[in-house]
Amino acid sequence: MSDIRFDGRVAIVTGAGGGLGRCHALELARRGAKVVINDLGASMDGSGGSSEAAEAVVKEIEAMGGEAMANGSSVADEAGVKKMIDDTMEKWGRIDILIANAGILRDKSFSKMTIQDIDLVLAVHLRGTFLPVHAAWNIMKEQNYGRIVVTTSSTGLYGNFGQANYGGGKLGVVGMMNTLKIEGAKNDIKVNAVCPVAATRMTEGLMPPEALEQLKPEYVTPGVMNLVKDDAPTGMILSAGAGAFSMARIVETRGAYVGQGDELTAEAVAAKWDEITDTSKTLPAFTSGGQHGANMFSLVAEGKGQG
Repeated sequence: MSDIRFDGRVAIVTGAGGGLGRCHALELARRGAKVVINDLGASMDGSGGSSEAAEAVVKEIEAMGGEAMANGSSVADEAGVKKMIDDTMEKWGRIDILIANAGILRDKSFSKMTIQDIDLVLAVHLRGTFLPVHAAWNIMKEQNYGRIVVTTSSTGLYGNFGQANYGGGKLGVVGMMNTLKIEGAKNDIKVNAVCPVAATRMTEGLMPPEALEQLKPEYVTPGVMNLVKDDAPTGMILSAGAGAFSMARIVETRGAYVGQGDELTAEAVAAKWDEITDTSKTLPAFTSGGQHGANMFSLVAEGKGQG
């Protein structure tokens, strides 16, 4: 199997001053990419800011003989994101890879969560993914090449107490990916999601030390490299942690046709509930909303004796 290389590629990694982002950036540089280290340098709840962390990663890359530049823009700020993209293009003339990794936490039970807690987390995770991707999108289209990774979470996919704001943002980026994989296909833009389980500043207080030791952020990065390589998949959610990897999917049961008009009542749906929720008849994962609709109409046709 040939080595995965990124020679001649230019990559932007947001939130790359530490944790997962730093590991992604260092590995891209080791494999030949020129890397923009974006990091606001804020505390875990998003307050404050400093360029020291990003500058330190740049020095690490330069020490290994690579090329990198630091950027301190907030991914939630339109002007700051524009500057990041403009500076990258001015220095290197292209953008091939974008890994949207920046994140903050404002964990609270939903009853105690403030509107500010909701707005700030959604701004960084959801808006802070949309803005860099949107700013780089037409550049990638004109190049006929782009590799994008958004960062989701098991909280978004499955839930976690005290993280309604975080989970909403993290599942939101999956919805974004699902459309962009379709829109980017003709221009060789591939868009994937990583669902990491890693010991970072955001998780260090949530797990015992023995678990954290196995969940090194560098154990996630090899999977991410496979999501941004030339022959990467598209539209995939890759779960990664402790050196183990799996693929997450949104699946749907075959379902059932209940009826239309007067025969369609809440009681009629209840009568077919077991068939509607029969997980032994799970369909292959849909790759577009159109396939979802097609399944519904095929159920109708069968139910009406037209199938």
